[in-house]
Amino acid sequence: MRRLRRLVQKRSLRWSEGVCVLEGPDLVEAALNGGAEFEAIYLDSAEAASTSLSALVDLAGKAGVRLYGLEPGVLEIIADAKTPQPVLAAIRFPVTPLAQLGTDGLVLVLHGLRDPGNVGTIIRSADAAGVAAVVLTGQSVDPFNPKTLRATAGSIFHVPLAVCELDEALEHFRTGGARILATVIRGGTPLRDVDFTSPAAVVIGNEAEGLDQQTIGRCDDALSIPMDGRCESLNAGVAASLVAFEALWQRQDAAGPRSPSSL
Repeated sequence: MRRLRRLVQKRSLRWSEGVCVLEGPDLVEAALNGGAEFEAIYLDSAEAASTSLSALVDLAGKAGVRLYGLEPGVLEIIADAKTPQPVLAAIRFPVTPLAQLGTDGLVLVLHGLRDPGNVGTIIRSADAAGVAAVVLTGQSVDPFNPKTLRATAGSIFHVPLAVCELDEALEHFRTGGARILATVIRGGTPLRDVDFTSPAAVVIGNEAEGLDQQTIGRCDDALSIPMDGRCESLNAGVAASLVAFEALWQRQDAAGPRSPSSL
């Protein structure tokens, strides 16, 4: 159990072993459904037979994942969340090597984002909007720390994710024919005027400082989200989500008229 606690606390250990800890039944179930590679699932022995966990236990059994019951209170010592969770799991990182990422559609490149909630929100929005991949570069937060994992609400198992240097990412997507776009507060092409029907990689900058001029200069163009209020700038998670859904809507429009809703 000491190793699990250290995996929760220490980024260096997570990355040296390629293993992270999931907290709570929703994340564990999402990982099972997403085909993650499990070491084991750990259940609070007092809750193991509860109706709320029965579906998860059945799913784990079908997947051949080992289950261990722990004495009440042990999981609380291991976990990061303040609210006690009846189940934890140790899994191999769901990371995709950069070279295996395609260059079609939209890719979000998160450069130096430090807030776990923002990165988790972006991964969740990327999943909802059909983004091709999310790439973390620079001094970005660890996508596999407990707070980021919780913020993804399981979407981290649905969207290809890579972690690399910015230069590597820009070269990979540019070579693959994608247009590289920097996000800037003002002065860029208005978001609605950007063509997302062709491959694009959009670089989102640090929450406090955005992208520096050198990074912006390495991109093919810049885009801005027009604002009509007195707000100085948007939250990085909100900005990335707007970009992701603008790209989705453009792709849908380009595909032609959609069938009317049945509701």
